[in-house]
Amino acid sequence: MKQGRGLTGRLKRIAKLSAPPSGLLANRALELRNLNERARVKAFSFVRVPQPKVYGAIGDLEVRMAGNRADILQAQRLRYEVFYEELSAKPNPVASMRRLDQDSYDAVCDHLLVVDTSPEPHGRERWAHRRRPRVVGTYRLLRQEIAERTLGFYSQAEYDIAPLVRAKSPHYRFVELGRSCVLKPYRSKRSVELLWHGLWTYVREHKVDVMIGCASFEGTDPAAHAMALSYLHHYAMAPVDWRCTAHAPLHQKMDLIEKDKIDLKQALKAMPPLIKGYLRLGAFVGDGAVIDRQFGTTDVLVILPVEKIDPRYFEHFGAPSELRSRIAVGD
Repeated sequence: MKQGRGLTGRLKRIAKLSAPPSGLLANRALELRNLNERARVKAFSFVRVPQPKVYGAIGDLEVRMAGNRADILQAQRLRYEVFYEELSAKPNPVASMRRLDQDSYDAVCDHLLVVDTSPEPHGRERWAHRRRPRVVGTYRLLRQEIAERTLGFYSQAEYDIAPLVRAKSPHYRFVELGRSCVLKPYRSKRSVELLWHGLWTYVREHKVDVMIGCASFEGTDPAAHAMALSYLHHYAMAPVDWRCTAHAPLHQKMDLIEKDKIDLKQALKAMPPLIKGYLRLGAFVGDGAVIDRQFGTTDVLVILPVEKIDPRYFEHFGAPSELRSRIAVGD
């Protein structure tokens, strides 16, 4: 009996201690709980999900900067599809397994994207037409101030660009362009125009004075591109004060055909569209080509000072002083 009364007494005391507070203590606990709840709601009211910077749009296609890691992964997947599956790049085992074209520069570069935002049926959602944006075009951009603090310019591995950057830096700001590609079904005037609009808006936004970077011919035999390479050497070589030269062990001659024997029409027809586009804007090329065996290409260095861009293109893309693209952007 004593044991029973003792156990009952202990249970009553435990129940009393675990019971909800009453009186002043209960009111104070309720006030604290309400204060905590209001503070939590207020804190979350200031949280904003970062939105990607949109530069322009035509129909369901928009051009914008990558806003998160998922965007960059889509760009890497697109690059793999174009460079490794469609073209001649040779993936290492990791790239082959992940089906991604990625390197250490991706973490320090900005990524310009063309995105298809059209409703796309997908799996169980095919009747709901849920919007699933897809990256269909990309440019990788590396500003000079970022390159100097991190990995340097990617093109430095093939061309001696450091002397040019040092000589021009007091008055010119550089950005390196690379890894440009568009998914095959989207290689239309509209997609390319969006990509150029986005690039030009980025250049103006960051007050860039010079665009630089490698552009490629498909294949590793310069002789197969003799006419186009010779045209670049004789008609588009950078003047001495803007010239960069391929590193000696990598340097491939570009003057494979004498100037007076070049068929200009044939040379321009054989020119890759991206290089032809740069030339139309007023770009130069560096001295010498370089064979990139991993990507299966013959590279040339493109140098495009903004001050050399033909002013007639400003009528379409916007003047250097304009910060927004002339393509409509939804507010």
